[in-house]
Amino acid sequence: MSLSSALSSAISGLTATSRNAQVTASNISNAMTEGYGRRELVVGSNSIGSGVQVLGVTRHVTPALLAERRDAAAEQAQTTLLSGFYNRLETLVGTPADGSSLSARMADFEASLVSAASRPDLDERLNGVVSDAKELAHTFKRVSDGIQSLRSEADLEIARTVEQLNSSLEQLRDLNRQISSAVVNKRETAALEDQRQIVIDSISEIVPIKQVPRELGQVALYTPGGAILIDGTAANIDFTNTRTIMPHMTQENGMLSGLEINGNPISTDSEAGPLSGGKLAALFAVRDDLAVKAQSQLDTAARDLVERFQDGGIDSTRAAGDAGFFTDSGAPFVATDEIGLSGRIAINTIVDPSAGGEVWHVRDGLGATAPGAIGNGQLLQDMQAALTALRIPASGSYGPSAQTASDLQASFLAEIGSAREVSDLNQNFASARWNSAQTMVLEEGVDTDQEIQQLMIIEQAYAANARMLEVIGDMMDQLARI
Repeated sequence: MSLSSALSSAISGLTATSRNAQVTASNISNAMTEGYGRRELVVGSNSIGSGVQVLGVTRHVTPALLAERRDAAAEQAQTTLLSGFYNRLETLVGTPADGSSLSARMADFEASLVSAASRPDLDERLNGVVSDAKELAHTFKRVSDGIQSLRSEADLEIARTVEQLNSSLEQLRDLNRQISSAVVNKRETAALEDQRQIVIDSISEIVPIKQVPRELGQVALYTPGGAILIDGTAANIDFTNTRTIMPHMTQENGMLSGLEINGNPISTDSEAGPLSGGKLAALFAVRDDLAVKAQSQLDTAARDLVERFQDGGIDSTRAAGDAGFFTDSGAPFVATDEIGLSGRIAINTIVDPSAGGEVWHVRDGLGATAPGAIGNGQLLQDMQAALTALRIPASGSYGPSAQTASDLQASFLAEIGSAREVSDLNQNFASARWNSAQTMVLEEGVDTDQEIQQLMIIEQAYAANARMLEVIGDMMDQLARI
């Protein structure tokens, strides 16, 4: 080997080891950076002359591990949102131990009827019936309003999530183009790929995705349900937020917005829709399914309560067609108006002193024109009997079994509690799956101990090449002195 060849080899060796040190230092400094893929310098023998040449930098990631983590992220986002919904719903309805819960208010009302029936001559006990009935009606309305608030929150979050999804798809499109340009111009793409991985990870929480490689380093994203999110061009998802949602408003009757991809309406079914499986699907499930069902069950319980006291056989003083003790915003209840009844239920103003009524009507009848015998508690006894009578719910999904009014409240709470327990279990499983997938991804990331060992090897190689340059320099000096 000539001195010039040896010199060229030493210089190329120094260049390669310097670049390798830079790559290794970058690995160490970015060990905790989100989305960072470990780099490795690729070198090869110089095809022209001697020495070594840098061929490029390889970014190490395992697509299968990333895909598993992204699937787990979508499941975790979905189950976390559903678990949060059921926990909030259970808190809203309350437990029997909670004095302001539906079941507690029902128990208070029943107790006040028993107390008033034992001493119908005492106005304070009649006032107790009116007060507890108003609290019960108010609790129905509070829970109903709370359920609609949950729907409105979900609708607003859908709008925000769709905006985030569109923005992320646009970022991904731009990164695809930048990576393609870098590939064509033989520039490194690792940093751009890091950014792209972060963007794709954020998309995978909103909707489950399948990543497909394309030419020049680009990628396409599809959902398991068949929707094309990006393949060259980015899809545009449209949604219109509704500020105030009422019980009768649904996507089916056109009063709430669905989703469109590039102007084409798609199903928002949380189990079978093209975007099912992530945060977005869970939000639609809350708005269009779970909260709607909870409202329906609550309306059924409100209807059951109203109809128990609207029965003409209880109060003979009331004219046919008149409202009973509980009303639909002051009017008689009509079966076709059940939707949203729990938000409109109110006591008859005839018995409410704060609305100009008289409490003696509780004892003597809504249609009575004057107070009757103060010791006659028959109507109060009949009201208490109506409350505890076994009736089959006229609607809802409580089943065919006959239940008392209190039983119906207990069934409603038990149904919510059971759903909450299942959703919590699903959320715990999904979190465990994500943690496991995240651990596997991190294990193939930067190992700082290994990188430091690599730096020591690089240091030795650099010293060897530097020593070679020194020796060659000495030899050339000797030649110059001859």
